[in-house]
Amino acid sequence: MSDMSTETRSSSAGSVVKTDAEWKQELTPEQYHVLREKGTEYPYTGKFWNIHDDGTYTCAACGLELFKSDTKFDSGCGWPSFWAGIDHSKLTLQPDNTHGMRRTEVMCSRCGSHLGHLFDDGPKPTGHRFCINSISLEFKPEANATK
Repeated sequence: MSDMSTETRSSSAGSVVKTDAEWKQELTPEQYHVLREKGTEYPYTGKFWNIHDDGTYTCAACGLELFKSDTKFDSGCGWPSFWAGIDHSKLTLQPDNTHGMRRTEVMCSRCGSHLGHLFDDGPKPTGHRFCINSISLEFKPEANATK
């Protein structure tokens, strides 16, 4: 992905605004399919499903910090799972009734990219499971991580 600092435009509300052509130029075809076309990756194939390092997970499209590693857990589903986001305002939730299911879609609030889905079968303290596609994320390791 290219350096977004010079190419990203934001609206007055801080949203990233790009054309489909710009997204296609910046994202890999696989990222475009998941992030912009609401696709999914196969379970147990993404780069972060079994990573346990300390750090922060960001949106692969715009770099917004979304999840901290201390809220990540092994749900057994094959995708990275988190019981909470960094801040509710960074995640947009909306009903998703596609594929004959009733789910809640999770999107990046800054750029509108599809991240995954939210389920109510997670651990305490929230009971939530943010089931997120690895390809929708980038990882910034904690500076002093010892794992």
